[in-house]
Amino acid sequence: MILRLDMASDIPIYQQIRNQIVLAIGSGALSPGESLPTVRQLAESTGVNSMTVNKAYSLLKSEGYILIDRRSGAKVRPQTENGTLGPDFLRRLELLAAEAAAQGISRETFLRACREAAGRTNMEGED
Repeated sequence: MILRLDMASDIPIYQQIRNQIVLAIGSGALSPGESLPTVRQLAESTGVNSMTVNKAYSLLKSEGYILIDRRSGAKVRPQTENGTLGPDFLRRLELLAAEAAAQGISRETFLRACREAAGRTNMEGED
């Protein structure tokens, strides 16, 4: 797994790791049930502290993206047939919509951008 981390970014490294793994899951680059590198392996390959990777994995686990088992390590969580939007997801989406509105982006432009972003992922279904 190749992650591109920006050490000069204002976004914390653990959050960058989390975001890139979520993007990989959403795009299909990581499949349900696929194993992730161990904390130590990912820390070594990215040059970051293992506690940083551990924090990213813990966040991914708490958000339901991965499963962690002591014996088999971290794996991408199998997708449910009808995933649900949890309250945290809805809060983040609301904030994103508010940021767009605060920048003068119209609802139509925001929705078009959402559809374009969804088109770059493994999302299926109706518009």
